Amino acid sequence: MIAREKVLEALSTILDPETKQDIVSANLIGELTISGDKIYIQVNSLNPALHARKRMEEAVRFKLEKIVGSSANLVCEVKAVSGEARKGRRTILPQVKHVIAVASGKGGVGKSTLTANLAVGLTQAGYSVGLIDADIYGPSIPTMFDVVGQRPTMAEVNGKTMIEPVANYGVKLLSIGFFTDQENAVVWRGPMASKALTQMITEGNWGDLDYLLIDLPPGTGDIHLSLLQTLPLDGVVIISTPQEVALADARRGINMFNVEGLNVPIVGIVENMAWFTPEELPNNKYYIFGRDGAKNLANGMGIHFLGAIPLVQSIRESGDVGRPAALQKDSIIGLAFEELVHNFVERLGTLSK
Repeated sequence: MIAREKVLEALSTILDPETKQDIVSANLIGELTISGDKIYIQVNSLNPALHARKRMEEAVRFKLEKIVGSSANLVCEVKAVSGEARKGRRTILPQVKHVIAVASGKGGVGKSTLTANLAVGLTQAGYSVGLIDADIYGPSIPTMFDVVGQRPTMAEVNGKTMIEPVANYGVKLLSIGFFTDQENAVVWRGPMASKALTQMITEGNWGDLDYLLIDLPPGTGDIHLSLLQTLPLDGVVIISTPQEVALADARRGINMFNVEGLNVPIVGIVENMAWFTPEELPNNKYYIFGRDGAKNLANGMGIHFLGAIPLVQSIRESGDVGRPAALQKDSIIGLAFEELVHNFVERLGTLSK
């Protein structure tokens, strides 16, 4: 019979790229059964990506086939660690209580605008907040916070050089827009964009935060996967308009975060541009893009509905001049964002229990 110690010794030479430890020391061996000359092993992977799990399986097979002599005598399974378990193992940003992504299936639904206003609304409610603009190809957060042209400084923290975020309205900010010319397009391949996001996460001097919001680019691509590989998320907020074409993309976005191995909790859906209210007719509502589309999607998928934000001219104007509409405390739109913040905090508290 093959000695268990010999198997573990072989496995201890395989490094886990996420923890930088060997898979035995990192406690990633889920199950190990030895019967005569046959071995069954289950290895847990902190990286949910299929290609990462495949590489881990190949490494385990390579090491153990030298012991069992034949692949027929070896059964190896590599399973992704659940989102909750990854959160428990989080070593990046340990001082941040909640890391929340804000996503949309398609562009043009106001995702960045709502992220900016959610961040400001949270600071006004007394929370410490950071915001990463991960929309690498279309960074708009510097404009919305009136910090275009500013550059982050470098800070020495515990002997390590870190990026000091820019701050305005009480929100700490990092965006690729701080490092590029606003007039020029960012022409990067996926790996370059992913590396930029990783640096903003791991090299930013975020300090103690209640919430770190990450404004993702629209769709489901490299940036999303890189984020999920780099940092376990506490949840994701989905933004959609009521129209069917946006809802179809939002549904795909939700399904991406729910796939096996990722299982990121959906905090809820926000319906943006829910209705149009003219300034001169504040009591009138015109459902230009349809009515209750995102609310009905939330109900149909069993997801929490966080609220509806109307299509109001002042939201666009506030974003353009770099003064988020959530600062308008007693206005109709200010109250809408205040309700969104309340629902967001309440819902996240429920998920954290």
